[in-house]
Amino acid sequence: MIRVSVMYPKSEGATFDMDYYKTTHMEIIDRTMKPTKWEIDSGMDGPYIAIGHLFFESPDAMGAALGSAGEATADIPNFTNTEAAFQISEVVA
Repeated sequence: MIRVSVMYPKSEGATFDMDYYKTTHMEIIDRTMKPTKWEIDSGMDGPYIAIGHLFFESPDAMGAALGSAGEATADIPNFTNTEAAFQISEVVA
């Protein structure tokens, strides 16, 4: 299983619309990137406002999904003014 974590950092003046992210943006993710599942963390303490986790069955499935990310990428300004950091991981346990 491959996990792509998209981390939105806290900073002065950072904005993030969680309701839009949970509904509209994740519908775009489901429809275009087709992850096996996804999860959202809402930051309570730490360096991130939110972290979205997308799960894929294989590196090939992840690669295909990332190739289909255009609409999702274009949607980012609709819910945040931050620049995300990314982590791609193999889930081992």
